[in-house]
Amino acid sequence: MEPSRDYPLFGGAFSATLPPGAIDVSDLRPVPDNQEVFCHRMTDQSLIVELLELQAHVQGEEAARYHFEDVGGVQGARTVQVEAVQPLLLENLALRGCCEEAWVLSGKQQVAKENQQVAKDVTLHQALLRLPQYQTDLLLTFNQPPPDSRSSLGPENLSLPPWSLGDFEQLVTSLTLHNPNIFGPQ
Repeated sequence: MEPSRDYPLFGGAFSATLPPGAIDVSDLRPVPDNQEVFCHRMTDQSLIVELLELQAHVQGEEAARYHFEDVGGVQGARTVQVEAVQPLLLENLALRGCCEEAWVLSGKQQVAKENQQVAKDVTLHQALLRLPQYQTDLLLTFNQPPPDSRSSLGPENLSLPPWSLGDFEQLVTSLTLHNPNIFGPQ
């Protein structure tokens, strides 16, 4: 199994530990400048790191819910259901020096893939790291769609298991800022 690895994000302004089998989606298709998107080599799982404008009008747990519902709206989710919202301990984050509050949310969204009519329940785990001194909300999302019956998880591919919540936690806690100039002049 290939090891987890530190990976530069946003032109090296950040780095984070990615789980084994992560493919940089920008090598496959265009990705917005404020996002880094990775997909699992064998499953439909994905990890997204987004730099978003700070939503100062919402605080605490409501900020995590706001971003979850916003993602659901952008994806055209038919239903959006929050299952749990919990604070993240700042001392566990590599970004603890500039992160004022952090939340983790788990929920489900009923979403249809592009060019498909049938919507599926997708489990989402999100971490919201709030960086008010940079006017930024940093949103990390772990998409876990239901297993596809046509998926390539046969015995020959068990060397690369699906990602776990532990993999997502490692991404969140390892995220490191190297160049604050990415946020523009302060």
